[in-house]
Amino acid sequence: MATLTIVLTIYLFYLFGCSLSFRNTGWPMSKAVYVIDEGAVATAALHPLRLEILSQLSEPESAAGLARRIGMPRQQVNYHIRQLEDQGLVKLVGERRVRNCLERLVQAVGRSYVISPAALGSIAADPERIEDVGSADYLVALVSQIVQDVAILQREPAQRGKDVRTLALRADIGFRSQKAQNEFANELAEDVARLVEKYHAPRASKERRLRVFAGAFSTPHDK
Repeated sequence: MATLTIVLTIYLFYLFGCSLSFRNTGWPMSKAVYVIDEGAVATAALHPLRLEILSQLSEPESAAGLARRIGMPRQQVNYHIRQLEDQGLVKLVGERRVRNCLERLVQAVGRSYVISPAALGSIAADPERIEDVGSADYLVALVSQIVQDVAILQREPAQRGKDVRTLALRADIGFRSQKAQNEFANELAEDVARLVEKYHAPRASKERRLRVFAGAFSTPHDK
């Protein structure tokens, strides 16, 4: 029985207002997924010790407290925190007094991270440069483009207190035969084309324009 993972993703150039949310501790939450889209920032994050620091800073902590937790010299941990802070991966969220010292409390900007292909500059995957639209390379390039586009949308509205509306659907499907798999693929393509033709308005405003992606790939054997 053949098995495919089907992914249908719709991301909208439509923005809506939202308010900041906070945990019970009073500290602002880190982003669930923070997208790194600059090469220098990616280089800073990929240092082994800095990866460990980022993983430990989902909650506010001082350099001294973090050094005790991971068993490293405070001066060394503080240096790497400063490097991450300079690249925007760690932020100052408060201070606390410990005896006669005032400790800086810092927190990672994300709880998990994705490096955007944009960090690779001109060598990043580009679906426009791939002729075989049925290949795995083309699918990877399309997904890479989605990461870049959504990251751009996330950055732009953040300055105006807004967020990006998105929709993503995923399903794992097992087929009785190759014939059934081919029929499903044809019906999926036909249904997407039908919906696009039904709802597409060439003169729609920017706020009402969507980019739709549909793709399928064989489920990895270890999943």
